[in-house]
Amino acid sequence: MRRRQLLKAAAAAALAGTFSARAADWPARPIRMIVPFPAGSSPDLIARLISEPLGAALGQNIVIDNRPGAGGNIGTGLAAKAAPDGYTLLLTIQGPLVTAPMLNKSLPYDPVRDLAPVTLVATSPNVLVVDPRLGVETLDDFVRLARSRPGQLNYGSVGNGSASHLAMELFKTRAGIDLVHVPYQGFPAVINAILAGQVQAGFMVPGLAMGQVRAGKLKALGVTTLGRSSALPELPTVAEQGYPGFEAISWQAVLAPAGTPKPIIDRVAAELVRILKSDEVRTKILGQYFSAVGTAPQALAHLMRSERENWSRVIRAAGVQPE
Repeated sequence: MRRRQLLKAAAAAALAGTFSARAADWPARPIRMIVPFPAGSSPDLIARLISEPLGAALGQNIVIDNRPGAGGNIGTGLAAKAAPDGYTLLLTIQGPLVTAPMLNKSLPYDPVRDLAPVTLVATSPNVLVVDPRLGVETLDDFVRLARSRPGQLNYGSVGNGSASHLAMELFKTRAGIDLVHVPYQGFPAVINAILAGQVQAGFMVPGLAMGQVRAGKLKALGVTTLGRSSALPELPTVAEQGYPGFEAISWQAVLAPAGTPKPIIDRVAAELVRILKSDEVRTKILGQYFSAVGTAPQALAHLMRSERENWSRVIRAAGVQPE
């Protein structure tokens, strides 16, 4: 027994030494940042905003690798299975990290086991928009209308279990209203459905919704952050309109394959925190309706745990079934 323990300790020490040497020489070549969404998407734009200054800080190019599909699960799974050598990073949204394991019976990765948090990059509100033809001006107006027509109004989302779906299910519970869920492939399709009168409402990402709001084609009723968004200070929160504590934010984070040496993770996190505090990057991210954050790895791990707890309750209450 004693000999086995000594051998195991010696192997662990050797492995740690290998990782230390690897971290000391890192990076010696370009680093791949997987984005599990298409070029031009919000995660892709944020990734490109941070990749150039990160590459300059590390002395190597950061190569964006777009791997869209299955709501981000394909690219996230690819990152989770990559070698933990510091040459693969992942920038993704909360869906593949938080709700996907609850809603997919055969997910090819475990975000807790297979990925190591690095930093929370940015957060954004969702915006509740409705068809202006409903004639409502405020959130209270919309709730009163929905209560007077139970099961007669539809809302659109970007898919079963998506953030836009679960945000509305949470609001339905809090407001005591009955709306019919209609899933679509992407926010442009939801917007087109509202414009065509097929659905009457939806929680949207502001980068796509606000152009239509300012054109008068959609009516914005509130945002889902606890406090007013620095990107949309003119819009009241859902919380301040009679639903205290209501929050359903969108967020983006950087992670690495589990087992990536801690010195590498800590260095990437420190550089990204510094980058995200710069006025130039903060302004550019704000232009995408996100607020730059930047946290220690432990803070991102805590957020992921709390989000899983919160949304698992919503999923159970709404009866959302795994696919």
